[in-house]
Amino acid sequence: MSDENGMRTHLGGHLRENGMLLALLAIVAFFAVLLQMQDRPVNFLQPLNIANLFLQNGHVIILALGMLLVIVAGHIDLSVGSVAAFTGAVSAWLIVTLGWPVWAAVPATLLVGAAIGAAQGYWVAWWRIPSFIVTLAGMMVFRGATMWMLGGQNIGPFPREFQFMANGYLPDLTGIGKPHGLTLILASAAIILLVSLGLKARVRDAKFGITPEPMGFFVFRMVVITAAIGFVGWQLASFRGFPIVMLILVVLTVIYAFFTENTVAGRRIYALGGNEKATKLSGIRTERMVFLCFVNMGVLAALAGMLVTARLNSATPKAGTGFELDAIASVFIGGAAMAGGSGKIVGVVIGALIMGVMNMGMSMMSLGIDYQQMIKGAVLLAAVWFDIYNKQKRG
Repeated sequence: MSDENGMRTHLGGHLRENGMLLALLAIVAFFAVLLQMQDRPVNFLQPLNIANLFLQNGHVIILALGMLLVIVAGHIDLSVGSVAAFTGAVSAWLIVTLGWPVWAAVPATLLVGAAIGAAQGYWVAWWRIPSFIVTLAGMMVFRGATMWMLGGQNIGPFPREFQFMANGYLPDLTGIGKPHGLTLILASAAIILLVSLGLKARVRDAKFGITPEPMGFFVFRMVVITAAIGFVGWQLASFRGFPIVMLILVVLTVIYAFFTENTVAGRRIYALGGNEKATKLSGIRTERMVFLCFVNMGVLAALAGMLVTARLNSATPKAGTGFELDAIASVFIGGAAMAGGSGKIVGVVIGALIMGVMNMGMSMMSLGIDYQQMIKGAVLLAAVWFDIYNKQKRG
């Protein structure tokens, strides 16, 4: 097979995942050019904006990671925004009202999130109540519980150590100053690791007789991704360094990517979403898998709720509004199927970044929230249509 035919075949088989990465780069370029053409030019790619992209959208990525597992298992969770608001209120009550230390309040809040996920997962897994109904009820229950706990008022401020996890940056242990030496080291390590894993995957594929992606496309993809990581790393190093939120996101992404792609439990979740009856007949306890997916979602919703509360330095009754929609949209834009059984962690992260870049770009262009919602809805519909069209074309 020629390189040209091999590249065409590879692109056809990986059209969605390659397309989403190119779409993210195209959207970034679009806003960068458009904002420079305004009467008052704005540098869309300045370090402050890149840092804010992760600070302001970190909760969406965290929720999307958990939502992917729920959707892959064939379910949905509409309550994550309300759960995030409620657990944020719980953390405020523990820290501000009761005076708990941060080191005790954070794990306690995560346990509350796990308990909420377990309660909802119990009804879905063993009583077979549709997840749409259970989590819709949860959305209303925990929105009301948030208002009750806060008494309709904001609670704050928080100690600096609690705010640090949402607004803090890693200290520069190298002592270089500016640019931030530790950030440059982390970016360089990420590039080396990414290239090494890519080469290792090619060797593994060849060993097992799997046709690897064409070398030309592999080199092109590595150049694009490493250039993007290098640019983001340099911009952050020129600003205040590596945000704590970004560190949390990187760690979670690596953990969940490894879990879904390299563990038995991860593969079982995909099998469950693909064909529940066959999975159950093979001896897998499907109820337990569904239950654990909702427990995991509750924990991540609690983490997201604390990050938002810490960033705002206040727990508010209106927190979390629309979070579930952004998380679900990120999962589907990232390539997950509504029927379950398919979807990748990296795709979800890219989908969430697309949503974040669009939010930031449209806000900087002073577009009203009405236009922003319509545009995001159209993008979601286009992404799902593209997925269905691609599957029908291949089928």
